[in-house]
Amino acid sequence: MKKWLALAVAVALPTTINLASETSAETLSLYKKKCASCHGTDGKGITKMGKKLDAKDYTDRKVQESLKDDKAFAVIREGLKVDGKTKMKPDDELTDAQIKHLIAHMKQFGKK
Repeated sequence: MKKWLALAVAVALPTTINLASETSAETLSLYKKKCASCHGTDGKGITKMGKKLDAKDYTDRKVQESLKDDKAFAVIREGLKVDGKTKMKPDDELTDAQIKHLIAHMKQFGKK
């Protein structure tokens, strides 16, 4: 049921999340707590865990071009498995708004 709910929410998202260009302190803190251990504070994914899981480099232009809000939302909510291996655990503690802000934060890495 959670998957269907996340997919329904993801489908209802606008094609592009348009938030303020500056990330709030709350979002930055949340990113550091939930994402940085794999994706790095700089978004490059070159942490120990990021290397192990082959995390994407969100500073890369091609990665940014392929970053779609609805797909990113579903991955954050439901997790990501590749070839039966868990690359990212699901997170059902985050609110929809928090996820949207985290996606906006990830997009900022491409602008630096």
